[in-house]
Amino acid sequence: MAFDPRHRSHVLVDGPDRAPSRAMLKSIGYTSDDLKKPLVMVAHEWIGTMPCNFSQRALAQHVMQGIRDAGGTPMEVNTISISDGVTMGTEGMKASLISRELITDSIELCGVGYAFDAAVVIVGCDKTIPAGAMALARLNIPGIVLYSGSIAPGQFQDHDVTIQDVFEGVGQHAAGNMSDEELEALENVACPAAGACGAQYTANTMATVLEFCGISPMGSATSGATDLGRKTLASRPGRW
Repeated sequence: MAFDPRHRSHVLVDGPDRAPSRAMLKSIGYTSDDLKKPLVMVAHEWIGTMPCNFSQRALAQHVMQGIRDAGGTPMEVNTISISDGVTMGTEGMKASLISRELITDSIELCGVGYAFDAAVVIVGCDKTIPAGAMALARLNIPGIVLYSGSIAPGQFQDHDVTIQDVFEGVGQHAAGNMSDEELEALENVACPAAGACGAQYTANTMATVLEFCGISPMGSATSGATDLGRKTLASRPGRW
């Protein structure tokens, strides 16, 4: 028996009794034709509080275009994320590990609640990467995890720097080897744009692991968040 690409969404949008559901979806731009296609969740953790996931809302547009090109109807879903780097050393750090479960739960709830046929989960930091993989495992629908990419290095005194250099700068400042002005100059350039921490920390390590597990597209862990090629890369999972 052939696999039905609308194996779940038909219960949500097919038949005369589902007219109210269709009416509500049409109010936000979906058409009758859209709702006759497989419904694909595009989940991400965009938030305006951290660089790691900051590019995901824009990246999702390319994923969704790939889904449309392949004959599906994408629907965007957003949840939260907590930055280890921003919150480190404060009470906020306690929220980080807890956030993994909340992110997984949020994606799973939307996947079940809207009877999605498939999913692309965009991830970008320590907790969102495992959370995305866990959500797909729970949902047990066709799906893929896409890493939104690592941050580019900054430039300070003619050499590359990352957030690690800023942490080390705090120590140098405490030891009296770096002035207030030098530390501020370093923090101003160390993180030049969106992307996860630029070193082989948890985010980049987990992204590589998911490639080898077959959960993410090969090569998706290595290009940077601001690499122009990432737009093309993002459309591939949608077409699949």
